[in-house]
Amino acid sequence: MLSIIEKKRLQVSKSTDAKKKSQFGQFFTPEKTAKFMANLFPDKTGDCHLLDAGAGIGSLSAAFLDRWRHGGFHFQRVEVDAFEIDHNLIGHLSETLDKYDQTGNFSGHIHEEDFIHAAVESLSGSLFSRPLKHYTHTILNPPYKKINSHSAHRLALRRVGVETVNLYSAFVALAVALAVPNGQIVAIIPRSFCNGPYYRPFRDFILARAAIRHIHLFESRSQAFKDDAVLQENIIIRLERGGQQGPVTVTTSTDDSFSDLTTHEHPFDRIVFPDDPERFIHVPITTDKSTIELSPAVRYSLVDLGIKVSTGPVVDFRLKAHLRDMPGPGTVPLIYPGHFSSSGTAWPIDGMKKPNAIERNADTEKWLYPNGFYCVVRRFSSKEEKRRVVASVVEPGAFGDAPMLGFENHLNLFHENKSGLPEPLARGLAVFLNTTAVDESFRRFNGHTQINATDLKLMKYPSRSALIQLGEWAMQQETLTQDRIDARLGTLTA
Repeated sequence: MLSIIEKKRLQVSKSTDAKKKSQFGQFFTPEKTAKFMANLFPDKTGDCHLLDAGAGIGSLSAAFLDRWRHGGFHFQRVEVDAFEIDHNLIGHLSETLDKYDQTGNFSGHIHEEDFIHAAVESLSGSLFSRPLKHYTHTILNPPYKKINSHSAHRLALRRVGVETVNLYSAFVALAVALAVPNGQIVAIIPRSFCNGPYYRPFRDFILARAAIRHIHLFESRSQAFKDDAVLQENIIIRLERGGQQGPVTVTTSTDDSFSDLTTHEHPFDRIVFPDDPERFIHVPITTDKSTIELSPAVRYSLVDLGIKVSTGPVVDFRLKAHLRDMPGPGTVPLIYPGHFSSSGTAWPIDGMKKPNAIERNADTEKWLYPNGFYCVVRRFSSKEEKRRVVASVVEPGAFGDAPMLGFENHLNLFHENKSGLPEPLARGLAVFLNTTAVDESFRRFNGHTQINATDLKLMKYPSRSALIQLGEWAMQQETLTQDRIDARLGTLTA
């Protein structure tokens, strides 16, 4: 049965143009992924009320029902509510569900309506709404599309206490809200909700109402929906409504063949750190503790060090009128990641695609920092790059007599109250952050390719004096190789 639906999925996907997929945030679930998701649910008896929101042609419902028909669940009866707003898919969805309506113990209901509005009306107890059942099981591949801050969806979600920025997280939050006690939710969604300030309210909502039971990570970010050329990094997550939080199972595979599946179990405090106010959700890929975690010398916070880290404040497209390709009268340097290399700071760079300077005036003054030594870390990398954490030192001499500097938004910078650092401290920070141990530790808990200032705030560091000593050592070296940097980390003392 599933192989027939898979052929239909490929046909429908190929015949649907990219513009429409983007309009609906629509990516159809491949057969192997659907089966994997269906198999994550624990076996149950009794009656099952299954929710499939954003059902498409019904691949996920079919995988769930196929497992039931083959004895993988022991339900006496299954009832499915499938929501789909794309009218062109309703016929395919109906055909899929009809295949399982053979013995009188199954019923499928197709709702050609907006799931968010239907769920909100039901949850808010509107007199004019049709109340939805509360579901024992939910299986989701929700749409991937941003929600505008003043949109009807955003306003509706706020009525039921959901504050989020994307349809996929809205669907998951509503699925949790509609679940019965101990109801099970399995969803394949982008990993972006795991970190960053925009998804903090969503993380709070989920963690307050559900336990995380299982997370699956695809190591290749392009393989979960490769037929649709999706480069979003995806995870599969299983939640239990109202469950007592315990250890979390984490599985990984390179792609959706699941042929190299690895499984580890982790205590919850390695998934969400107890002292993390942002409630970042980490996906460790090994049970071993990192060198950084085991080091007695690396145990200080940035507050302990008297250092702050901030995102570069110059958002170039917002200040476009003030940007200049090359420096001139009335301008100061504007620094991008491209101005740094292994050989040091290079500025200005003739022919660079980005501007080298920004006017200093009343509109830009508040975004500028005094010229000085800073440690900077680029915010973005590709998943395939060898290093995630790349730190550099801003050398004031590279900018001549420029009194101020502009740091572009693709950089994080370490500073002391918006002023530079002592040179040895800036260099020591850069050496520490460029160690293999820091990079491996960061990858272990932060598989996403973006490094936020919050990530750097939550890290532990050597003491200020140890970092200064590390910087003084670095200043005495003619060349710094990775081997020498890594070896020096082992000599630090608490």
